[in-house]
Amino acid sequence: MSKIQQAKFFVTVNHLVDLPKDPIPEIAFAGRSNAGKSTAINLLCNQKRLAFSSKTPGRTQHINYFCIPDKDETLLGHLVDLPGYGYAQVDFKIKAHWEKLLSSYLQERAQLKGMVLIVDSRRGLTDLDRNMLEWFCPTGKPVHILVTKADKLNQSDKALVLKSVRDELKLLNSTKPKFGTLTAQLFSSIKRIGIEEADDLVCKWLGLSDDSNISI
Repeated sequence: MSKIQQAKFFVTVNHLVDLPKDPIPEIAFAGRSNAGKSTAINLLCNQKRLAFSSKTPGRTQHINYFCIPDKDETLLGHLVDLPGYGYAQVDFKIKAHWEKLLSSYLQERAQLKGMVLIVDSRRGLTDLDRNMLEWFCPTGKPVHILVTKADKLNQSDKALVLKSVRDELKLLNSTKPKFGTLTAQLFSSIKRIGIEEADDLVCKWLGLSDDSNISI
């Protein structure tokens, strides 16, 4: 059993001062509202209701931490569920607070080892996703994209959208030498596509395994 399946809720954070002070490694999960972020976290952790998605897109504007404990309750790592972005009907003050919290967290958090970016396969990379990459990638830390809801596409369309995302990432890697490694894969909760590949990468980033089959 993957160690991340032991994940459990740890804390909700709405201000930078409340971020955990311990040096435990963290992996952030980010993505547009309704792109499938909560579903991906729950699937990787083999739990149904670990991460919650609001019925109203854009409503959740805080950071949720899930800890991964060892058998003796020693914390091995954190999975960090960031607020979904891209929903227009969000109060300006809430949006401004969220942007400040998110940008500071992504750019300054020393414990953060990498980001898993959730992208809906039917949309591909959007301008908001590109903005997220521009925010985070100058840190030099890696980004792995889960192209979700792959079950909604036929084989040809799945191959096309994955190639499109990977081609754009390769271009970024070649033009932005300070960016970290950028990779992508298909993912589906319905068809259970890409679970082992994503689990392998998250465990590697957290220092819980030695190998990874992820390639761009």
